[in-house]
Amino acid sequence: MEQPIIFDTSDGQQLRINMINSWFKNHYEELGLDAPAKIVKLSLDGGFTCPNRDGSKGTGGCLFCSESGSGDMASSLTGTPGSESSDVLCDDLVNAMHRQIQLLSEKWPSEKYDVKYLAYFQSHTNTYASVSELRQKFEAALKAPGVVGLAIATRPDCLPNDVLDLLSELNKKTFLWVELGLQTIHDETASAMNLCHTLADYDDAVRRLIARGIRVVTHLILGLPGETREMMLASVHYVCKKKIFGLKLHMLNVVRGSGMVQTMPDYIPFESMEEYIDLLIAALEIIPPEITLHRISGDAPRSTLIAPEWSYKKRTILNNIHREMRQRNTWQGRRV
Repeated sequence: MEQPIIFDTSDGQQLRINMINSWFKNHYEELGLDAPAKIVKLSLDGGFTCPNRDGSKGTGGCLFCSESGSGDMASSLTGTPGSESSDVLCDDLVNAMHRQIQLLSEKWPSEKYDVKYLAYFQSHTNTYASVSELRQKFEAALKAPGVVGLAIATRPDCLPNDVLDLLSELNKKTFLWVELGLQTIHDETASAMNLCHTLADYDDAVRRLIARGIRVVTHLILGLPGETREMMLASVHYVCKKKIFGLKLHMLNVVRGSGMVQTMPDYIPFESMEEYIDLLIAALEIIPPEITLHRISGDAPRSTLIAPEWSYKKRTILNNIHREMRQRNTWQGRRV
């Protein structure tokens, strides 16, 4: 009988997926921390835009992207980008993080947990600015109380050499990963979704980041229009051949304010939760066990969600994924 890989038993369950929270439990020293501690991401809107919104590559943004740049839960800065003094900017970021901490305090109360934070620059393209502006914002975030690292979401075509130099510098003094929004390896899908970048851009970005020792987390969306099950699994298989640190997988959400509402308002990515879970487990089985999973579902605010109508039920989806994996006696990496 095959013996499953169990990645975490600390919460009383046998977790068969290498989730990032479990990874943190075994790698406190990489963040300069003593165990135990709870690492929480603080989602921030740093006031950036994207090259397919400002006209340099396109307009309107990715068709599936919300008006907030897919950072609906992120706290925004209140100042004017690029014009703040460093002291004002630091205060602004600390205030934005404090708002996030308040949102998360019920789930992770500080009196019960030793909580530390990653400043997660989530909304839009967080390397699409001058190096001086990026340095100000990233370094200000690192000065906030309890922050032990950075997570920076960006596009694969927005990493010029001077930005890579800055990221490399930061990587040497704090915990850091760069999250690349690839979404699909199929350029025809990328073009239809108005991504305005290609698989070649991704390949180049991963190569240059890894050459500098920077952790890469790749983001893929399952359920994009026109993609078959085989195409989606091909995307997963392709990125797992890279030396990436982590992977984000979630179903497409059709949300109000996105381009998809105008172009394909009746599109439903998955007919049922069971269909999505079956595909996701097939994907997990071909992901090497050393790759961390940062997301395996996808939730949008219920007030903006159109389809799938059940995707806001994040806890139900996750519980069903874990239960189904136990019933199938399968685990991440089983078919690698």
